[in-house]
Amino acid sequence: MGEIGGNDYNHAIQQGINIEEIRDLVPLVVDIITSSINELIKLGAVTFLVPGNFPIGCSPSHLTQFQGSDKDKYDPSTGCLTWLNHLSEHHNKLLRKGLEKLRNRHPDGNIVYVDYYNPTMRLYRSPNQFGFRETLKACCGSGGPYNFNRSRSCGYPPLEQCCNDPSSHISWDGIHYTEATYRLLADVVFEELMNTVSSDHFVTKSKI
Repeated sequence: MGEIGGNDYNHAIQQGINIEEIRDLVPLVVDIITSSINELIKLGAVTFLVPGNFPIGCSPSHLTQFQGSDKDKYDPSTGCLTWLNHLSEHHNKLLRKGLEKLRNRHPDGNIVYVDYYNPTMRLYRSPNQFGFRETLKACCGSGGPYNFNRSRSCGYPPLEQCCNDPSSHISWDGIHYTEATYRLLADVVFEELMNTVSSDHFVTKSKI
């Protein structure tokens, strides 16, 4: 089930909507997720993997949009925008509460919250440990400090704008992750599915 909500928040952010107004969307998004799960349970579904939101404050697209913001708005250890990551954390917190209510209502179901946020943040905090050299700069882009330009995004000529080694970057095009990043996150998801099928959160034994 998901990841749901990312585009709702990202489009609002791109339009310059006030962050407090965007936070007001979070309960609505979470309600859609939990309502959808509830309907699927009625239809006979039993096991759900429900991922939280990514740390969107580390996205090159948003970092480019808010470039030059007050230094206090950045995480000094990662360079990510803290106020946007707080939005992701808020979403994840409400989602976990909503899933707990669902579990109480459907004790025979398996509803597993998958933590995308914390494993991804480990990549930003310790990139060398996972083989990354570039954390905030897109592999495929067209210049600027984050190699992202919305008017000339990845895929438009010239194609030589792509970096030589995508596996050294966390971000592929400033919005999506590289295959190397997704592979690490997939390890977390698969390990969670095998190790705990009914916990509210998990302590991963994977590489991240």
